[in-house]
Amino acid sequence: MLLPAEGIRMNSTMDDINLIQQAQRHHLVVRELGEEIDLEIGHGDDDHSFANTPIMGGRPREHSAEDNDEVKNMMASSQFSNEEQDVPKTQPVKRKKKVVKRWREEWADTYKWAYVDVKEGTARIFCSVCREYGRKHRRNPYGNEGSRNMQMSALEEHNNSLLHKEALRLQMASKDKIVVDKTIYVKALMSKTAGSIVEAALKRDPHEVEFIQSVQEAVHALDRVIAKNSHYVNIMERLLEPERMLVFRVPWVDDRGETHVNRGFRVHFNQALGPCRGGIRFHPSMNLSIAKFLGFGQTLKNALSPYRLGGAAGGSDFDPKGKTDNEIMRFCQSFMNEIYRYLGPDKDLPSEEMGVAREMGYLLGQYRRLAGHFQGSFTGPRIFWSGSSLRTEATGYGLVFFVQLMLADMNKEIKGLRCAVSGSGKITMHVLEKLIAYGALPITVSDSKGYLVDEDGFDYVKISFLRDIKAQQRSLRDYSKTYARSKYYDEAKPWSERCDVAFPCGYQNEIDQSDAMSLVNSGCRILVEGSNMPCTPEAVDVFKKANVLIAPAIAAGAGGVVAGELELNHECNLLNWSPEDFESKLQIYQRALKAANDFGYQKESPEALVHGAVISAFLTIAQAMSDQGCV
Repeated sequence: MLLPAEGIRMNSTMDDINLIQQAQRHHLVVRELGEEIDLEIGHGDDDHSFANTPIMGGRPREHSAEDNDEVKNMMASSQFSNEEQDVPKTQPVKRKKKVVKRWREEWADTYKWAYVDVKEGTARIFCSVCREYGRKHRRNPYGNEGSRNMQMSALEEHNNSLLHKEALRLQMASKDKIVVDKTIYVKALMSKTAGSIVEAALKRDPHEVEFIQSVQEAVHALDRVIAKNSHYVNIMERLLEPERMLVFRVPWVDDRGETHVNRGFRVHFNQALGPCRGGIRFHPSMNLSIAKFLGFGQTLKNALSPYRLGGAAGGSDFDPKGKTDNEIMRFCQSFMNEIYRYLGPDKDLPSEEMGVAREMGYLLGQYRRLAGHFQGSFTGPRIFWSGSSLRTEATGYGLVFFVQLMLADMNKEIKGLRCAVSGSGKITMHVLEKLIAYGALPITVSDSKGYLVDEDGFDYVKISFLRDIKAQQRSLRDYSKTYARSKYYDEAKPWSERCDVAFPCGYQNEIDQSDAMSLVNSGCRILVEGSNMPCTPEAVDVFKKANVLIAPAIAAGAGGVVAGELELNHECNLLNWSPEDFESKLQIYQRALKAANDFGYQKESPEALVHGAVISAFLTIAQAMSDQGCV
């Protein structure tokens, strides 16, 4: 029997109200978006009564395995009067294990674009991007078709489907509908001309938060340079627009024969000084904003090296974790199919970055196959055809060499100092090795789930054990089961531990304002940036007020650039370098101090090295761009 149209509309309205009440009852934040409902999951665990409460209102009913029963019950409930709807609810039925799911913060955007509509007399939750009801394309891992969490489970599965992801990307590509969730922290600048550069970047790319942050840091460092010579305004505006941006799809097939699509990026930021060099990052958070910020930082870093090199960066939102070797190989081959024509020793050679290790071998193999000849090599670990790669060793060792030079200027040494290190990748391990070699006491490492502290400090045996743990993809928590004086802290960062020097080697913006305050209170006096842009602008302000010296990543991490070029020429012998050799060959530390001094930054200032490194790199690039004209 069909319901009258008025009854359907009334039922739909009641369902909408019930859905909102249900969302508020279970820690969901509800915002009106016209006719759409924006549902975002808040903090907290799943309410156990949620499994026994119908999503669309009406009285509780027993689990059913048939869709027809669900429709009949829903239609019957719509005929009850308001008095009948006030009948006390029955005792909750024990929830099935199949549908048990703990809500997590990572699902915050799951219901970002959802709305309620009536489908064949039954209220359903629809995706407002592709206008499909969740059950249209789903593999339901949470229970049978009649489970009481069916609607929400179906929508989650739908939102994880390739169809929805592609539709959501098209949605986000529309500038009219983009919502920037992160606030952009704007620093005050001395000159109006420098401010105009930041304003232009904000106007052009308002949604690229990471890139805007890196632009602000660079312009802030160049404030006095731009104020002194307005000619650099045009140079900076050209520099901030990459020469080439490649955005492409990467289709690949998993071991079950299912097709997946990821997005690939390669940004050739600037080649005024020479062919591009830069990393490839495989991580789910990878996007064009991160590729541009990495490429911009790499351009400045390469300009500080003794080699004439341009900057590039790229990668994909592909997550290598949990993938088999065959799946990774197929993805890498598909990735290389698109970008190989832009690579070569005189064009661009990629290097390893986050999420890229064994992947470099697959990338090089497919490049050689497509190019038809061996015209160079990529730098990375375990690549025996180009010699034993020392790029990561040089980056990690270079960080320790750089802090040695800073301490020498203060008539101090690193021996005996407590060092807090984040990350647990290759660079982190090489930092630990060199710190131990110079008598320092490294006490922490971390991963995405927490951090490990060893009050006795790490030694070479313990580092070997840590490497085995990471190679077997085990948790750092297993370390504390072997060494009693160590402890693993879940969902925490190592910056509250007492230390003299900090080495953030994890991810961008891993140190926020509260972390910076913890480091200052813990006695930290020097921070060496092992990762690109590890501090938020608010954290940098905290360090500046506390007179914490910062060794910028573009200067301290330049050892990897040099190692990569020496490797290509089969000249790499960095294992025997000392801090003095490092500085005599690179001369980055003295160049940064000289540039800072030329523009009025005192050697003792916490901003001296940061501003000096950016100034020295920019002036080198600006001279080349001026000589080559408007190209």
